Amino acid sequence: MFKAEIPGRGQVCYSHLVLDYNGTIAEDGILIEGVRERLEQLSPLMDIVVVTADTHGTAADQCKDLPVTVLTYPTADVGVIKENVVKERSGGVICVGNGFNDMQMTEAADLSVTVIGPEGCYGGLLSRADIVTTSILDALDLFCKPNRLRAALRT
Repeated sequence: MFKAEIPGRGQVCYSHLVLDYNGTIAEDGILIEGVRERLEQLSPLMDIVVVTADTHGTAADQCKDLPVTVLTYPTADVGVIKENVVKERSGGVICVGNGFNDMQMTEAADLSVTVIGPEGCYGGLLSRADIVTTSILDALDLFCKPNRLRAALRT
């Protein structure tokens, strides 16, 4: 379990990290350099799930040696599916995404992070996220380097 003390808010605890794939941890279907190492670092602390419509058909292969569960769904209704994946987990859920189909999971998660990466970001997601970053590496480093999370969430 990931735990952090947030000034003015107390201790936060998260057991699950739910990630979008394309545009979030992957660019054009290829895992972004540096993501692998961070996921390996975080996996002892949280159950990591990648939920994707897998636009490029590469998610399973790109994640095959990672300590993550990859859930692939058809493009239709993937937003609702992502929301359900978040709601099915207990013990604190973090989600990270960048697209329109990440809206529902962003609202359902205990903590949501939006990434504005090379593939862009759905504008409506920005006002719903708890934290917005300009790279997936920065997003994952919030949990690899908890003082960054403290700085972003302190009251």
